[in-house]
Formats: sequence, structure tokens, C-alpha cells
Amino acid sequence: MAIGEENIEKPKSPEKKREIPEGWSANIIAFACHYCAFAAADLAGVMRLPYPPNVKVVRLPCTGKLDQAYILRAFERGVDGVFAAG
Repeated sequence: MAIGEENIEKPKSPEKKREIPEGWSANIIAFACHYCAFAAADLAGVMRLPYPPNVKVVRLPCTGKLDQAYILRAFERGVDGVFAAG
């Protein structure tokens, strides 16, 4: 062991590791600002750039006014991930 190095244990997770089924893809919802992120997503569509079909984009007037209830409701309804872009 070199000077200044310590043997540090990594914290152990109480959760058991699970196998990811083959062919599984995460269901993701993206809240996008009308003027910034949605414009970029729309431009990507115009340019025919592919993005995964498991990502659903919701246009908002401004993500700064995104209520946390919408994020929690998305998880309650089975969404695997939420992306807020502004």
C-alpha cells in the first residue's frame, strides 16, 4: 500500500441484484420546454434522426413550472424514468 492510500470498503446495498430480462427496455417520459428542449426534439424529427420509441415527449410551456405531482404520477402509472429538459 502506498502512502496516503487507505483500504476503504464499499457500502453494501440491502437490495438483491436482479437479472434484466432480454428484450426489456425502459419506459421513459420526457417533459420538455416548448421553447428549448421540445424545439430540439422537433428539429431531430424533422432531420429524421432516430430516437427510441420507448421515450414519450410531453410538451410544456416551461419546465420551470413543472409540478412534482406530475413526476410522481408518472411513476405511479408505471413509468421507469422521467426526464425534465428545459
